[in-house]
Amino acid sequence: MQVIELQWWQLGLAVLMVLMLAWFSHQARLGISRSLLVATLRTLIQLALIGLVLELLFSVGSLLWVAVMALVMLLLAGREVVARQRRRLTGRWAYGIGTLSMFVSSFSVAIITLVVLVGPDPWYTPQYAIPLLGMLLGNTMTGVALSLDRLTEQTWQQRQIIENRLMLGQHWSQAIEPIRREAMRSGMIPSINAMAAAGIISLPGMMTGQILAGTPPALAVKYQILIMLIITLGTGLGSLLAVIMGSRRLFDERQRLRLDRLQSPVN
Repeated sequence: MQVIELQWWQLGLAVLMVLMLAWFSHQARLGISRSLLVATLRTLIQLALIGLVLELLFSVGSLLWVAVMALVMLLLAGREVVARQRRRLTGRWAYGIGTLSMFVSSFSVAIITLVVLVGPDPWYTPQYAIPLLGMLLGNTMTGVALSLDRLTEQTWQQRQIIENRLMLGQHWSQAIEPIRREAMRSGMIPSINAMAAAGIISLPGMMTGQILAGTPPALAVKYQILIMLIITLGTGLGSLLAVIMGSRRLFDERQRLRLDRLQSPVN
């Protein structure tokens, strides 16, 4: 199957249509035209730069440079987790808990997938390692951010209930358990919904991209099933770890609820 190559003028036409949408939004006073323009510009710049980086990385194929790229992706994902929380933990914990959760979950799942399931030679081949880790980090980032946001917000709203449970003699983990369960569930719902809708309501992005690039649909389906399963696994593990570490941070060694470890809401 012949792959149709996109020309720059075709991409420019697509950008022009988005600019028209921004103009319509401005005329309708929706208040999103500026955000739409900034997001479009960031998309163009970021994807163009990552395309150049990946071409260089694919040509080198070094484990060192793959590791550096993976580390940069992890650190940026950790920053996004913090930015997406309305009432975050104070100090370095706001960044550290989310980043560590994604590192343990995404990197472990990615390595197992590369070594055991996909099996490229070598296992860190950039063509497989970087896209796989990118999809894992992107989805795990969303799950971790949702989980921590729900954990901190619900803890603040139900602080009196938690303190009453503590005064009745409950362990800190029992006092906050309902909130922890709800936070973990919030982080995993997007992945569960994506799996439930895949193939019936929507065609996932990776599968669509492979088919457009000329990959046989049967092979694209196999890869998409694998990706969705490991994304759900990584997101679930990341959400669990983030909620466990985050909830422990909300209590001191004497099992007192420490509301001073929560920042004021970020608008």
